[in-house]
Amino acid sequence: MEKAAEVVVRFGNEEEDGYDAVVVGSGYGGSVAACRMSMAGIKVCLVEKGRRWEAKDFPTNSLKIISDARIEKKSLGMSFGPKDALFQVYEQDDSLAAVACGLGGGSLVNAGVMIPTPIRARRSSKWPKEWEEDWEICEASASAMLRIQSIPVKFPIAKTMEEIAEREIEESFQRPMKLSVNFSHEEQQLDSMKPKQMGSCLACGNCLSGCPYNAKNSTDKNYIDLAVQAGCTVKTGCQVWFVVKNLDDIGEEEGRISRKTRRRWLVFFNETEYVPSDFVILSAGVFGTTEILFQSQMRGLKLSERLGSGFSCNGNTVAYVAGSPAPLGAYGLDSEQLSKISFQERPGPAISSSYTSSLGFTIQGAVLPKAFPYLLFKGITTYGWPPGYWLLHGIIDKIKHILGLKYSQAMVLNAMGYDESDGKITIEKETNKICFSPPHDPLLPRKIKAFQKLTRKLGGVLFMSRYRSTSVHLLGGCNASSHPSDGVCNPNGQVFDPKFPTSVHSGLYVCDASLIPCSVGVNPCLTIATAAEHVSNHLVQDVLKNKTRKGIEFLGKTVERKPSLIPHWKLDSIMEPTVVIKETMRGYVGGMPCSAHLKMKMNCWNQNVFNEPCQVLGESHPLLRGKVGGYVVFRSVEKDKLHVIDGDVDMCGVDYRTPYTQYMCYRLLLSGSSGSRYILEGRKIMNPYLFALYAWTESMTMHVTFKKVAKNSSTDQMMILRGELCISTTELLKSLISLEGNRKGKFIRLFLQSLFRTYITQVPRGNHGDFPMSHLYRRPYPDSTLHDIKTGDGFIISCRQWKCGQNPWVPEEERKRNPVLLVNGHSTESYYLPTEPNDLIRTLLEEGHETWLLQTRLHPLNPSNNFTIEDIGRFDIPAAIGKILELHGLSAKIHLVAHCVGGLAIHIALMGGHVTANHLASLSCTNSSMFFKITVSSRVKMCLPLIPISMLILGKNKILPIFKTMKATPRQQLLKSIAQFIPRCERCTCDECEVFSGIFGNTFWHENVSPSMHHWLNKVNLPRLPMAAFPHLRKICNNGFIVDSNGKNSYLTHPERMALPTLYISGGKSLLVTPQTSFLANKYMMLHQPGFRHERVVVEGFGHSDLLIGEESYKKVFPHILSHLRLAEDGRRNGGVSAEGLKCSKEALDWGDDPSYEAGCEGFWTWVSPSVNVWLFLALTVLLLSFYI
Repeated sequence: MEKAAEVVVRFGNEEEDGYDAVVVGSGYGGSVAACRMSMAGIKVCLVEKGRRWEAKDFPTNSLKIISDARIEKKSLGMSFGPKDALFQVYEQDDSLAAVACGLGGGSLVNAGVMIPTPIRARRSSKWPKEWEEDWEICEASASAMLRIQSIPVKFPIAKTMEEIAEREIEESFQRPMKLSVNFSHEEQQLDSMKPKQMGSCLACGNCLSGCPYNAKNSTDKNYIDLAVQAGCTVKTGCQVWFVVKNLDDIGEEEGRISRKTRRRWLVFFNETEYVPSDFVILSAGVFGTTEILFQSQMRGLKLSERLGSGFSCNGNTVAYVAGSPAPLGAYGLDSEQLSKISFQERPGPAISSSYTSSLGFTIQGAVLPKAFPYLLFKGITTYGWPPGYWLLHGIIDKIKHILGLKYSQAMVLNAMGYDESDGKITIEKETNKICFSPPHDPLLPRKIKAFQKLTRKLGGVLFMSRYRSTSVHLLGGCNASSHPSDGVCNPNGQVFDPKFPTSVHSGLYVCDASLIPCSVGVNPCLTIATAAEHVSNHLVQDVLKNKTRKGIEFLGKTVERKPSLIPHWKLDSIMEPTVVIKETMRGYVGGMPCSAHLKMKMNCWNQNVFNEPCQVLGESHPLLRGKVGGYVVFRSVEKDKLHVIDGDVDMCGVDYRTPYTQYMCYRLLLSGSSGSRYILEGRKIMNPYLFALYAWTESMTMHVTFKKVAKNSSTDQMMILRGELCISTTELLKSLISLEGNRKGKFIRLFLQSLFRTYITQVPRGNHGDFPMSHLYRRPYPDSTLHDIKTGDGFIISCRQWKCGQNPWVPEEERKRNPVLLVNGHSTESYYLPTEPNDLIRTLLEEGHETWLLQTRLHPLNPSNNFTIEDIGRFDIPAAIGKILELHGLSAKIHLVAHCVGGLAIHIALMGGHVTANHLASLSCTNSSMFFKITVSSRVKMCLPLIPISMLILGKNKILPIFKTMKATPRQQLLKSIAQFIPRCERCTCDECEVFSGIFGNTFWHENVSPSMHHWLNKVNLPRLPMAAFPHLRKICNNGFIVDSNGKNSYLTHPERMALPTLYISGGKSLLVTPQTSFLANKYMMLHQPGFRHERVVVEGFGHSDLLIGEESYKKVFPHILSHLRLAEDGRRNGGVSAEGLKCSKEALDWGDDPSYEAGCEGFWTWVSPSVNVWLFLALTVLLLSFYI
């Protein structure tokens, strides 16, 4: 014959990831779909939960068949047997259902009876009319592929049934039967492709335990064999858990096509491993397919409310007749017995005769395989009729069999009919187990009566099942229907999307027995295969159309078909993890209880790099990285579990900005049953602060950000919640005990090594110098004018002025914006940042404000060797304001923006009467006010005599050179060395940064500051540090509010001088100054100046100076300042604050304590501070004296 033409699919720019289609299950549905798509040149992967079964592998004795069975008992809540067992038995209450598991599905162990779908079933109101258009054609195609044949002879059981059935079964007739069994010795050929080598039926009667002579035409020998030869990849021993839509999919739903599109679906094999695919065909059987859809629904896939409804057992009832003297010959034979019995006298195939009653049911006699444990059918799972000695019958018969005596005959009676198809399949969310309730069977009494008549005629005992429903023919659950209100899928197998009428989930199909919407009354194998042929016809067209839409070129090409075994038994994307960790964390997110139950599979990426050293900054050892599965319980957001559909973990993440700090980073994509998706990002931050004193708390606490993924950015509201999740000591022990994997020892060693490096040796992982400074972005700075100003005490300071270009199209009233005076904190620059594209000066100029930057005697450009903060408030700030009024006139008003010490100085100037509020439009302060509440660690340093000793070391010269390249006296070098020794929250590889943070403490979180800003701040901005004001600053810190240089409260007693609008901003992640500073100031102002607008803001994630110099400051901080300035401008034009505003201000006085809390490095200080005080004092005293002497 001629070689077959194959359609070859060529991808333009697509990566070789995933498949065009993934077929789940290999029975009469999945095998058909895989074959038809593979023959069309589509890239297909067939996934099967069970293993491949050769003829020699099938069980031949009772012990073997018990080991190849799995039983799930709902009453005990337990399962017995391997998950991939050949026989899967589900026992629930008064119902029993059995299915097969293996490559070939139910075709491996069924009787292979192929009966066309009865007209009665096809005329049912539930039957899709669309199927009738090509049903006969599809049925003929399935019959040809399964190579169904007539039974060549009448075997003993068929002869016996022929003699009695038509008389005992009322109004019955014998139905012609064909089987998918090979009775011929001649091998057939189909579509020019050689099928697998087939044996010929030896009539041994062992069909129901798997044919040991390779004579059954199961789907692995026809459909699947041809699919493999056409290029289909097969994966056995792999169970699909659920499917989810790929968020990266930009297919037809969004109305645009990408050159490099992503696959539509992700098919998950467990909590972390998946394969992407454009099409997913669920053919895992009634229970398997329904369970996958239920699990997918729990992860946000919208499905019809009819899912699980319409379940049918095909009216199946099973009984066992034993002790009959009739020549039934219905026991299976082993190889020795076959040689002694002629072919015609053997049991024959499992079912060789079928009789249908006009009442609507069919009865078949069946042969019991040699391997089946007969006693199960004789009183253990059954009860006998008529009453009598049936309890002992099985034991007596077994003894006869052992002694070699002649024992009685027996056979299985199998009845099928038309039940109501009103059963229900559900899933228990707590156990994730499938539950089912069988349909009502109105014909059950008539079937039992027919069994009794046959038994009476045959003689012997009738053993009836103890279960109300015993079925091996399961149908429905994902019913096909023309309308979404009546089913889960349309007649073409596409799964309905209930969000829109008649719409479907593109690329998601069902193709198995769960589609059949009603009982068919006969063996349903051919019906299932026929429906699968119908679905496959439309499926192939859909896949090819999708490829054409993506611009993929199809070339007809002749390809030689090489017969082969299944070549691909493993998916390349599935890897065995080397370590598996279970972790449970609980806590509060957004003030609401939340728990995370995670399963982490480490080293789930490329194992080829496992032994390669990790030299890339920020990348940890592969064994410390992995994928995360599991779920999150957050009842305040979703009532059901939020399942992790994609997650990553890095146990030793490093940021080049903080090379001393180790991060345990989690990123989880969560999906809820509502369809909403969320992102949970968490970090365990491990700083080498005071060596390992914080190690336990930091490694057990995860700081969490919980965000909702907006489906429609224009309408969906953004939800961001923050909190902490902690793992308890008990849960930690459970995690260690449950640790799995062949490299868990090495994992523990690597993890402990990383902690030892972080906390004990404190060796940095990288350096700030690793960042390429040549690529820094520099935006040209606007021109400015530098004014030298002489203060009242004769000191020369400077003030830099930026004029803004007024927009001529803006109304005159709007163009008259007040100038802004900026006052820095101690020494460092916070506003004039040449390396940053959006600093506050540029922002104010764009807003239309003329901007002035005051460089006081505290500034490195004008350093003074003898001054106090009071001097800045008494002389520098009044001189600068006077200069602005000189240029703008005495009627002008000025906005003041100050940071840290600059804010203290401004409050001294105002409340000391050195500046009048009449000249001021507003006041904005960051991390400062008339109050100055510092963190516990800072208080410890202020209580210790560190500043007096430092002043003693410096001597007369109170200016400390900071740059490493600058010359320093021995005294200055000693102080710098001591400063580097002082503990701080974050360490840095930059010497200048270490010295500065040793003196002040960390002034910013390094992660908030860009590398360019960090470099400029420490290498360009601060050459020297004036320290003369430190004694005064110490007095303010110890008092908690502004005092004069003598420590007296001379300012807080004059609140009447603060008659202006105020804004106080604090960082929510405290480093130096706590949010209580802004809280008390805001409360003070609302109490004493209720006629003005007063605001207070706490910005989460920021520390101290990073409020102004951080990368994200222009997004998260500056808008508050600009809003305050606009409101102050509007208030000036509109005449003040409204009555409603006054009311709100009065109500604000009833607030309780500060709702913000101290974060950062302060939690541990609450109980360790006394001992640390003593330790620090003694250690530093000894160190200083030794150096000084």
